[in-house]
Amino acid sequence: MCQMLLSINPEYVESILQGTKLYEYRKFRCREDVDRIVIYATAPQKQVVAEAEIEYIVEDDVLSVWRQTKNHSGITYSFFRKYYKGKKKAVAYRLKNIVIYDKPLSLKDIGVSCAPQSYRYLSIPG
Repeated sequence: MCQMLLSINPEYVESILQGTKLYEYRKFRCREDVDRIVIYATAPQKQVVAEAEIEYIVEDDVLSVWRQTKNHSGITYSFFRKYYKGKKKAVAYRLKNIVIYDKPLSLKDIGVSCAPQSYRYLSIPG
């Protein structure tokens, strides 16, 4: 299987770690073999702080995705609509089994030279 490193605003990372944001939204679906998300908190934090399993993926038209995920979205409807403006499809990753790192990692610690604009695939060693 494969991991995906996601760049996420620290505000939303905090909501994920607290368990109030159970869905991570993206404009494109990842490869089928991705089963885990590694969470990178963007500036000012700039650290890899946690990982989570993907329980399932919701992929549908924008309004249907909102209806299915809004109770645990961790974002406002206004923000959601702005993020998907002009898009017909939305993707939401349902997160589970979140593991918060005792000590946050740098990108270098995981073999990555620079933060991904949105996401990057990672190989699982061994």
